[in-house]
Amino acid sequence: MTIQHIRKAVFPVAGLGSRFLPATKAIAKEMLPIVDKPLIQYAVEEAIEAGITDIIFVTGRTKRSIEDHFDKAYELETELEARHKHELLAIARGTSPKGISFGYTRQSEPLGLGHAVLMAKALVGNEPFAVILPDDFIDPAMGKVGCLSEMVAAHRLHGGASVLAVQNVDRSQTGSYGIVSTTELDALNERVTGIVEKPKPEVAPSTLAVVGRYILAPEIFSYIENIKPGAGGELQLTDAIAEMLKNKSVIANRFSGTRYDCGSKLGYLQATVACGLKHPETREAFSAYLKKC
Repeated sequence: MTIQHIRKAVFPVAGLGSRFLPATKAIAKEMLPIVDKPLIQYAVEEAIEAGITDIIFVTGRTKRSIEDHFDKAYELETELEARHKHELLAIARGTSPKGISFGYTRQSEPLGLGHAVLMAKALVGNEPFAVILPDDFIDPAMGKVGCLSEMVAAHRLHGGASVLAVQNVDRSQTGSYGIVSTTELDALNERVTGIVEKPKPEVAPSTLAVVGRYILAPEIFSYIENIKPGAGGELQLTDAIAEMLKNKSVIANRFSGTRYDCGSKLGYLQATVACGLKHPETREAFSAYLKKC
């Protein structure tokens, strides 16, 4: 059986980012910087590393800054070139690498993650694809590839199955995640036998939580179209995956990186510190500063 290459990634970025007001009153939350790159750029770079060539953003009406960020900035590039600032020019041009296409579609109403993914159906077509939630910032382990690259490897290893990125969470936190039940396959991957959205700790089937990375078969669209609104009155991607499980294999991948929940202020600050300590321009001085604190 020929396993299709994962070429397309969907980025649901229509959320309001109200947890970060007033910073997000005028800019997209995905444009908040971690050191010197916005969250969304880290996510796009992770996708490109994994072999993605088609980036699909599911946006809302306040997300024009994302489109501008990945567009060519003629005035800026002309100015940097005239001043012979070639290093900065390369950085500016690097946000939209050659061979990578960017597409956009609108989610007009906040009807859930499942609905957001469904909005990309026409752009994805009939092929497996990735879904990346930029709020989940996943810092690769030292010497390792990114989370999505690990998931692509799992997808190929297990015959083109859909793949979910998972990690253990404290049982008290199960109500914030989709939680899976599994059977062991190998050291890094488990076969998903069930999935439930935001279960209370006392009824959660495990503490293995799905975080913001998915590789999904194209059939997921028909399952989303046929589910009823779930938790919060929204179309939950978790519910569609639960239905798909009845007919198709789904793998849970224990990725090797460190995940930071940048949808929360604490997680965002933790990610900033972690990256600040790795960045070549800041690591030494920042480390020295933190030791004084």
